[in-house]
Amino acid sequence: MIGQRWLKHAVRTAVLLLLMMLLAACGGGSGEGGAGSQAPDTAGSAANADTTESGPGEEADDDGGTNRSADESESAADDAAGGPAAETVYPLTVTDETGTDITLEQAPERVVMLVPSDTEIVYAIGAGDLAVGADAYSTYPPEAADLPKVGDVNTNIEAVLALNPDLVLASASMNHAAIDSLRQLGVTVYAADPGTMEETIAHIEQIGVLLNRQEGARAVAGRMREAVREVTDKVADAEPVSVYLEFSPGWTVGSGTFLDELVTLAGGVNIMNDREGWFEVDPEAVIARNPQVIIHPRIEGVDFAGDMLSRPGWDRIDAVRNNRVVAVANEPLVRVGPRLTDGLLEIAAALHPERFP
Repeated sequence: MIGQRWLKHAVRTAVLLLLMMLLAACGGGSGEGGAGSQAPDTAGSAANADTTESGPGEEADDDGGTNRSADESESAADDAAGGPAAETVYPLTVTDETGTDITLEQAPERVVMLVPSDTEIVYAIGAGDLAVGADAYSTYPPEAADLPKVGDVNTNIEAVLALNPDLVLASASMNHAAIDSLRQLGVTVYAADPGTMEETIAHIEQIGVLLNRQEGARAVAGRMREAVREVTDKVADAEPVSVYLEFSPGWTVGSGTFLDELVTLAGGVNIMNDREGWFEVDPEAVIARNPQVIIHPRIEGVDFAGDMLSRPGWDRIDAVRNNRVVAVANEPLVRVGPRLTDGLLEIAAALHPERFP
């Protein structure tokens, strides 16, 4: 039986894939002078990253796998690395999100990434020299755009094999079929799905262990944790702001998602947090809950705001009446990787502009 945790990721994946295809149809521009095509993470989320949404402690999920808390994941990474910023000792055996034990006999030298969030992580921790291939949506950092491509939402197994990788990084929810196929062919695949901020940071540290780039990974993790502290300190005594999020036309997010967590960290309250996961929203429900702020992604060629403002009755919503319909950069908020804190800062500034001038 498919576990409840996997189902949550599957729903999120479907919505982010819809957003990704919308972006592709619009030419793949980010509208931010930045990174190109939107990634289907975090679902990677994305949602890097996904994995999202673990609770305290450790408990077996419905699939027979194990959900570890962020502290335990960090401790495990320290143990595997032989201590903070230590050299990884190989052979190294770790258990991934699918409950599979994978063993690296030596430090990987040829790495393929199947989701953009992992591509961003590999480069951010200083392991770009190991990258030999990536999915078609991996366009950030700019040098990643030149990597050989191994498919888009559908992984090209032959293209992966042709690159002769000694490690493939994948999303447990988005690349489910590809993971199975590659493993049957003897390819080493590490699958993850971070879904909260701390899970994302722990995932970055874990990739640092796998690739023997702990120092770079710890540096990225430290910067991200400091950014979170900066935001939460600034909004600690602020009055929470009610927020409606729409990151795919007609769809929103509830509790148990990384976007809901980011709103909370930024000093807001998601008006749809009484439901879980991603779901299609009733426009009348948004009117009834009357958010103070509406947040949508900034995507070149897509008029999210125009579409929402044309909906009957939405002119009565406080966010619309007070001109607080805010566009934010899309990629940092749907790729659960190093830029997730950039997205957090932008949400915080949208909710509390007086505290983030």
